[in-house]
Parts: sequence; structure tokens; C-alpha cells
Amino acid sequence: MGITPTKEALAHAEAKGLDLVEVAAQADPPVAKVMDYGKYRYEQEQKAKLARKHQSQIHVKEIKLRPKISTHDYETKKGHVVRFLNQRAKVKVTIMFRGRENLHPERGRDLLMRLADDVKEIGVIESEPAIDGRNMIMVLGPTKNAGAAKDAKAEDVKIGEEAVQGDGSGKAAAPSRDEEPQPREEVSQAQARVQ
Repeated sequence: MGITPTKEALAHAEAKGLDLVEVAAQADPPVAKVMDYGKYRYEQEQKAKLARKHQSQIHVKEIKLRPKISTHDYETKKGHVVRFLNQRAKVKVTIMFRGRENLHPERGRDLLMRLADDVKEIGVIESEPAIDGRNMIMVLGPTKNAGAAKDAKAEDVKIGEEAVQGDGSGKAAAPSRDEEPQPREEVSQAQARVQ
């Protein structure tokens, strides 16, 4: 409509049954738009909802270790880290020092680097080991192929299920009667040989 006084623009919007909405207040002169404001707000909410729905959330899981961890406990904790990384979650690995253990931070750093090396196919170091009070913290993030083994395993199970289904009727195909001797036939053949 071009530059019009506010009262005329309001009268024009009311005549059409719409609202006069200010779009750019900082412009000189301010820019306003004639629209159905309720419908506009609804569409904006729907767009925001759709954007949140398609957004991937990154979860951060935490594993706590001690510098004097035994081999079996280390393997168990490493299994948890592998599981978390395959779920596409970041893993915050914390080494807790107690008493005089904090005099040897290199033990904690060596343990963290060993863990990072053990899971290097599915996890990458996002933040290097750093001391935070009595703890040493490192963050591992999933790589692009993290979770791929799980997907491949699910595909193998699906293929196996299809093989069991046989002809598509849901039942496996039964062997023909000629292929395997039946128990009664074996007994009658054995009796015939004895006589």
C-alpha cells in the first residue's frame, strides 16, 4: 500500500477483517503488514514444533573410574563406554583420585588414554584429559561409524528371520518323507534283518 497513516492502515485492516502487525519497528518509517495474526502465530508454532521433532539430541553419559582399577572392572566399564557410544551418546569419563593418589596424575591420564585407544573405532576424544579438583575428566564423542555394528547385527537377524519363514507362510518347509527315514520304518527294517 505504500506509506499510509496509522489510522488509515488500521481502518483498511479492520475492513478486511484482518490485523495490522508491525514487522520492522526500527525502520524509518516503521513497516507494518496486514495479516491474520492468530493464523500467523499458529503457523510459527507448528514450524517450531516440527524443527524440535527433527532435532537430534546429544546425551552425555558419565563413567567413573579409579586409578587402581582391576582388569575385569576396567573391561566392564569399557563395555559400558562402547554401549553408550553405539547409542550415539557422548561419554564423560571421570577418574576419581583419593588421598595420595592425586600425587600421580599420570596414572589417571594413562588409564584415560588406554580407554580412548581401546574404543578408537567408535569414539574420538573431544576434550583431552584435564584435572578438575580431585578428578580428571575426558569427554569421548561417537564417530560416524558408531552404532553401525548394531545396525548390521539387526540386519543379520532380519535375514535370519526371513530364512526361517521359508515359503512366506510363516512356517519352515518340512523335509519330504523320502529324505529321512521315520522311526517306525527303522524298527521294521531292523526286525526284518534279524529274522
